[in-house]
Amino acid sequence: MKLGFIGYGNMASAIAQGLVEKAGMDPASIYASARNYEKLEKNAEKLGISPCKSNQEVAQICDVIILAVKPYQMAEVTAPIKSVLRDKLVISIAAGMFFDQYEEILEKGTHHISTVPNTPICTGEGIMVCEEKHSLSAEEIVLFKSLFSPIALLEFIETSHMSVAGTLAGCSPAFTAMYLEALGDAAVKHGLTRASSYRLAAQMIKGVGALYLAEGDHPGAMKDAVCSPGGTTIKGVASLEKNGFRGAVIDAIDAIEG
Repeated sequence: MKLGFIGYGNMASAIAQGLVEKAGMDPASIYASARNYEKLEKNAEKLGISPCKSNQEVAQICDVIILAVKPYQMAEVTAPIKSVLRDKLVISIAAGMFFDQYEEILEKGTHHISTVPNTPICTGEGIMVCEEKHSLSAEEIVLFKSLFSPIALLEFIETSHMSVAGTLAGCSPAFTAMYLEALGDAAVKHGLTRASSYRLAAQMIKGVGALYLAEGDHPGAMKDAVCSPGGTTIKGVASLEKNGFRGAVIDAIDAIEG
């Protein structure tokens, strides 16, 4: 099986990195095209994947096609190759582009699914929010899951909730990086080295997420388990509440969703 990217920006390269380095996919079976071929060659060389000079070449060679261009470019990019895409498994990673929109720009009968991945997919710890409404066959869904479940949590969401799910998965890494940096700054303020501060904070964030996924306890219960009566942690929690920590996080999501 050959997999191709039409568009090879940050998200596409993150997926390719995850597939090669974490899922063990042969880089020789991955192809990509992009508007700037010289830049594509340099980026493709990092993983050993094959750069192509045209979208048509990718579409003809590959069995699975990942559409990774901006939403406003999608109709223009797919128009010359939609007859070829008709016989492929087509995966969109363009935020805000969902099933009904692709039904209008792709040929009738094209098998496609819309997703919103996030950048940690490159480490094998990503998220791929998937639209429940799709036209993949049962066999193609099995293939889709076998490709991406080794590098991402696959969460199937109804169309009306794709936007907020994509915001939560796709934008929150920036918020979490800010939280990581703030924790590091606080520890440095009290004398810990920058490198140790970031490593400890990063592993803590990873561990808390892993603990939730493993046990499924309510986040409030997880918080309470660390807060001893009259202890140090509850003092920090009280300070965060006083400064509107949770409200600020909710406001950030609200600002994106409008």
